[in-house]
Amino acid sequence: MAAAAVDSSFDVAYWFVDRALNDGEYIQPQKLHRLMFLSQAYFAVAYHGRPLMPALFIADQFGPVEPGVFRACSIQRPPIEPIPLPEAVSQFLDSVWRRFGAQSANSLSTLVNSHPPYQDALAKGPRSEITLTSMVKFYGRKNAATEQTRGPVFEAPPLEQVVRPKIMVSQSGKPVSVKKWAPKGSG
Repeated sequence: MAAAAVDSSFDVAYWFVDRALNDGEYIQPQKLHRLMFLSQAYFAVAYHGRPLMPALFIADQFGPVEPGVFRACSIQRPPIEPIPLPEAVSQFLDSVWRRFGAQSANSLSTLVNSHPPYQDALAKGPRSEITLTSMVKFYGRKNAATEQTRGPVFEAPPLEQVVRPKIMVSQSGKPVSVKKWAPKGSG
């Protein structure tokens, strides 16, 4: 497995907490964990299986959680100095925030808890691991509409609707969106 893009899941958690505060919002712990989970999943899709953070997500009765962050932040924010994130990671997290940040904790939980990676892990028992492979398989599929016998599956938006393209200026001064080129079948 490729190395994670950031050193710690706390750096991602703090990015979301700080972003919410900058937007005048208090982020509930459940919402934080759903955003971290979606970030890990979509980052791995965008970067061919590379994890965003060295994190283990488990299926809690309320939804996916990263147990280290959950335990450490249960009372208050631990006194850990966050490390500035690489620009590409900050831009990626900003895209996730813009797509999902306005949703409530309940709305995000309803969405994520209906998805197969969480449901399959929970079916194995509480605190079962939600694998990165299952996240990539589900969130990276081309057809977002799925059927499931355990109830409705709420659509997960495709990567292109989550990650904003990078805008640059062409030689003529026109804004153009760009993305990193990757040959078909690579990754």
